[in-house]
Formats: sequence, structure tokens, C-alpha cells
Amino acid sequence: MDEGVMGVLKELLEQNDSKIILLVADGLGGLPMTPGGPTELEAAHTPCLDALATISSLGLLEPVGPGITPGSGPAHLALFGYDPFRYNIGRGVLEGLGIDFQLTPRDVAARFNFATVDHSGRLVDRRAGRISTEENERRVKKLRAGITPPKGIEIFIETVKEHRGLVVLRGDGLCGEIHDTDPQGLGVPALPARAVDSKAEKTAAIVNTLISQAASILKDEEKGNMILLRGFAKHEPLPTMRERYGVHAFAIAQYPMYRGLARLVGMTVAPHTASTDEDIRMLTGNFPQYDFFYLHFKKTDSRGEDGDFAAKVAAIEELDKMIPEILQLKPSVFALTADHSTPCALAMHSWHPVPLLLHSPFCRLSGAKRFSERNCAGGPLGLRPSVHLLPILLAHARKLMKFGA
Repeated sequence: MDEGVMGVLKELLEQNDSKIILLVADGLGGLPMTPGGPTELEAAHTPCLDALATISSLGLLEPVGPGITPGSGPAHLALFGYDPFRYNIGRGVLEGLGIDFQLTPRDVAARFNFATVDHSGRLVDRRAGRISTEENERRVKKLRAGITPPKGIEIFIETVKEHRGLVVLRGDGLCGEIHDTDPQGLGVPALPARAVDSKAEKTAAIVNTLISQAASILKDEEKGNMILLRGFAKHEPLPTMRERYGVHAFAIAQYPMYRGLARLVGMTVAPHTASTDEDIRMLTGNFPQYDFFYLHFKKTDSRGEDGDFAAKVAAIEELDKMIPEILQLKPSVFALTADHSTPCALAMHSWHPVPLLLHSPFCRLSGAKRFSERNCAGGPLGLRPSVHLLPILLAHARKLMKFGA
């Protein structure tokens, strides 16, 4: 968002008792598997969302920019009202914050996946079959016991969840300007860590030594015998949502990275939950204390990345069943959208705009009979950048005064 607009927005902020709930269905947007067929959202049985769509505003959000496929980090920051190009945070920092790892100014953090390679070193599974968190922990213990860091460098290896982990290098003169080692495809070897510029060459060399040692340590594993690293970064604090938008925000997310994103922008993060029932109980129990609530739903993205159309449809139907319990809280504003699209037809994030539903007493009605990408495309909210969502939510919550005479 333009900083001039941001400055005006701060002057317009007004405190009241309104409450906003933002439900982010990760990767919700989809595509037909065959020409003319339904998207995952269109194929799902969603009576609650469809009924809500008739009395709400619909539209589409462009996560980052036209044709740009976003990662979860920049896509979420845009939803929280932060320009994703100005505040481009590496995934390693987000994972570290998500598991409460205490990062220091001497650290470079990176997210890693346990992956599986064949006897020739070519990738056959970038997520190691989504191994369990327990299997992750066992492999992490092996790595910790076997990795020998170079002199003057500390290496921390942490389990995050399932196949995901965190690597932190700590030492003087380290730089996070390093290209990812994940080639984002199969049948090819992992990429070497390469410095973006000369300042990071020392750090890239350390990373390549780490990867080589990890491959040797994990070579006897049937799954998860390699690590892929991405999102190298140093931690730089951001202005909080309280400072920017005047909201007292509470976050509920099962996956560490999204908890890290929420913590990065100053939200209070709920204790870890493991089911949608726990999520709803956490939302209900904390509803009196806060005025902005971020609730994250992951399954739509995971099933999209798996390319499993039926499973993503089932995840959307599970999401639909959450809606009545959320609305029982009578929020002043309720919005449902996605950080990005993850169509099963692509089995990865995509550049497509994401559906948006906004419900408040002051919204212009769409008149649609279903919540779907096609109905959202014709809705009164139109196509807008995701970074504009926060001011729109504040306006519908009557938290913005009039600008000018």
C-alpha cells in the first residue's frame, strides 16, 4: 500500500467495539480438471457459504500482482495490509518465529523440507511422502548428532511439522541473500546454494557443506534422505498491526509458519491447536478480549498441492461446516478469502486471483446463489489487490472516519 495512503489511513483510525474475523482458507482458489468442468469450490457442497453469499459482498483479490505466483509469506502479508514487495520476509524467519525460536541479529534462517532422492540423487518426492512429525524428529536428531559446523559457526536444526524443518546458522558475517536449493520439480537433483551477491558467498559455502553432510547422514533412509532449503533470511522487525491499523489482533493457526507470520505483525498467537473444533473453541474463548481475529485453515492448500481434487473438495466441505459456529459469535465483519490459489490441476500455488466473501450490515449484496470463483468474478467488490482488504474491513467495521471536509 502506498505510504501516503497509509499515513492518511492512520489519521482516520477510530476505536470502537466492532469485531472483525478474517478466515483464510489457504490455497482455496482452484481450476477445472477438464475444460468446462467445475473448480474444487464449485464441486463442493457448501450450503452454509452459499446461503451467506446471498447476503454478502463477493469479489476477487489479486494476491501480489498480475501473473505473479506468490509464496504464502508475501500473500499473507498482503492480506494483513503490508506491501509484499516492501516487506519481503524469508520463509526461514517465519518458520523460526512460528516455533518460538529466538532469532538473533547474527542468524540466517532457512526453511527446509525433508525430501527423497533416488540412487542417482534425483528428486522423486519433494516432501518425503509428508512424513509424520515423529519421523521428522528422529531424522533431526540424526542430523544434530552428525553435522560438524565450521569454526566460529553454530548450526541449529529444528523440527517444525511433518516434513518441514528449520535450519539456523549463527555467526559473524553471515548473509541471507542466497538462492533456494529446491528446484520445484522432480527428476532433477537438488540445486546448490548460490549467493545472490558476493556478500553471501561465505554463507552459501557453509550451506553447501551442511547439505553434503546431511545427504551422507540420511542416505540410509527410505524416505527423507535429502533436505531442500528455501527462504534464507535475517530477521528484521515489522511495524505491528496495532501501530498501522489500530487493531488488537489474535491469531489461530495450526501450522508454525502462519503462527510466525501473525507474530511478525504483532498479533497475539493462540496456543497450538490440532483440529478445527479446537480452533473454534479458541476463537470463542478469546472473542471478548480482541477486535481482530485471523483464523487459518490449511487443508485446502495441502490437498491442492497433492493434486487430489476429491480431497480438496472434502476440505472445502469441512470448512463450510465451520461457518455457523463462527457466525454465532456475531462479528461486526466476517471475511473469507485465501492467500493464494492452489489448483489441483497444477498441484502448486498459482497466479490466479482468489475468491473473497465479505459479510457486514453495510456491504453491498452480490445477489449470488453460490460462493464460487465465477460468482466472485461478477461481485460488487470487483478485482482488488489483497493489500487493500484490511482498509475495506476497517471501513465496514466503522473504524475509519471521513477523509477531508
